[in-house]
Amino acid sequence: MINYDYVIADLRLRADRDLVEAGIRGFRPFAVEAEGEADCCIRCVDNIDIESLCVRRKLSTSYVAEADANSSFSRTKSGYMYSIQRNKLGSPMVNFYIERESGQVITDIKTTDSIDVSIMRFGIWVMFGVVMAKHGAIAIHSSTIVANGRGVLFLGESGTGKSTHTRLWRENIKDAKLLNDDSPIIRVVDDALRVYGSPWSGKTPCYKNESYPVAAFCRLAQAPENVIMRLGTIHAIGALLPSCPPIFAHDEYLQDCICTTLDRAIANTPVFRLECLPNADAAKLSYVSTIVLTGDVNGGR
Repeated sequence: MINYDYVIADLRLRADRDLVEAGIRGFRPFAVEAEGEADCCIRCVDNIDIESLCVRRKLSTSYVAEADANSSFSRTKSGYMYSIQRNKLGSPMVNFYIERESGQVITDIKTTDSIDVSIMRFGIWVMFGVVMAKHGAIAIHSSTIVANGRGVLFLGESGTGKSTHTRLWRENIKDAKLLNDDSPIIRVVDDALRVYGSPWSGKTPCYKNESYPVAAFCRLAQAPENVIMRLGTIHAIGALLPSCPPIFAHDEYLQDCICTTLDRAIANTPVFRLECLPNADAAKLSYVSTIVLTGDVNGGR
């Protein structure tokens, strides 16, 4: 069997089919030669014996807008099951199962060339998210900009203007560039927080195999004037936690992993709240606060 490897946030994902050739967007920049051990292995099978997995508890249900599908996330005896089905008559239920300790994943998604690309993309995101949590990494919902060799993650609910704000940085801050517009990955490496590009970037096709030190997090809120403030520890955790994968929130193990990583993340990284208008002055204010005043440290790659 031919294996295909992708290194994302310094973790190796292995699949038994070429995700690039299958038309799954975003994976090409992360493709590497298959070698050694993988942190997560995905294998397509004809069917999954769900009863034998001993599903113990349904943890969450959610609607996946990208695929117009309903999904559920459950804990099993030795891992987790993610099931997803499009809201279209006759659409099959697709299951992804991960064995938590080994990172081995099986899925019964159709194994011909006509796989459901959106379902596969999201299923991999969930399964790889379990592996990332174990290794102290989090896919965090944000629009991430890089300037002066460091990254700033702008957080907020959908519609609060994250993408607009990072566009304003690109238009008004010299050499600012977008790293990812939906799901970058943060990870503490040698006691320093880094942000990584990923194959998941929402509606904006920005798939960069790059990583940078994190200068700051900044949670956005629409307001009639531009005001920025640094948050204390408790409010900082409150600002970051809603942007972590919500389907993991009801599992004690995964949530403990996420909270441990967030605690390490904010130890030396400031978290701000920016109340702002969608204008150039707001971008300049957040740039000065998150990049200039926190120090100019190069280190991107």
